[in-house]
Amino acid sequence: MFRFGRKMHRAVGGEESVEVSEVDGIRSLYLGSSTIQSSMRVKTPYSLELPYSRAMMLFLLFAKHTQDVLMLGLGGGSVPKYIYHHLPDISIRVVELNPQVIAVARSHFCLPEDDERLQVILGDGKLFLEENPQTTDMLMLDIFDGQGIPPDLYAQDFFDTCRAALKPEGMMAVNLWGSDRNFDIYLQRIEQSFDNRVLVIPTGRPGNIVVFGLSRPLHETRWDMIRSKARELDTQYGLDFMGLLERLRDHNPNTPHRITME
Repeated sequence: MFRFGRKMHRAVGGEESVEVSEVDGIRSLYLGSSTIQSSMRVKTPYSLELPYSRAMMLFLLFAKHTQDVLMLGLGGGSVPKYIYHHLPDISIRVVELNPQVIAVARSHFCLPEDDERLQVILGDGKLFLEENPQTTDMLMLDIFDGQGIPPDLYAQDFFDTCRAALKPEGMMAVNLWGSDRNFDIYLQRIEQSFDNRVLVIPTGRPGNIVVFGLSRPLHETRWDMIRSKARELDTQYGLDFMGLLERLRDHNPNTPHRITME
């Protein structure tokens, strides 16, 4: 996706620029390239504009109890804002390496200031995970720079560290790019770290693919029960979980009655 519209902000520091532009009421963030990193509809800043961000929220469909979310990579803060605004029983921490991204998320994308439920941490996400085992119910990875996923980050030991950072019933969601030449390698590593308890949800063609890793088997695998919960969540949050569920069914092992994990 290419840059267009009225440029609102540009800052250069380190190895890449942080830019913001707006067109037709959609404000977008770019990091050193023409690829959109995050988007916000100005009139509804706490909604989720990009399909992959809605797919990340599928943890609500499968997680039994989520009190804490930890996210690596802030971008414009779409998912943290959504959780903060719509899910008052969940606290969220975000670890972001680039101080300019944090500043722009707050100045241009309506990211709230820190309080008892929201904490934005300036630092290295990998190091944070290593120093904080069993720290979260839900770990989200949305780590991209202007060139894609930082080279050498998603090694096997990194995903092992992600698994160790989860509480016993925890889950991980990773935003990947389907055309990434290393996609299959990353997926195999996630499968190894999570003992093949993995779900894959494409969000566009071509486009982002969200991969979930589960520390424990799903509490519910029957399609009729999962659909029933998805309808309830759609009524409550309007995130099109029914549509996402069909994508999940098309891209993961299943029978007519259940999700199966090989």
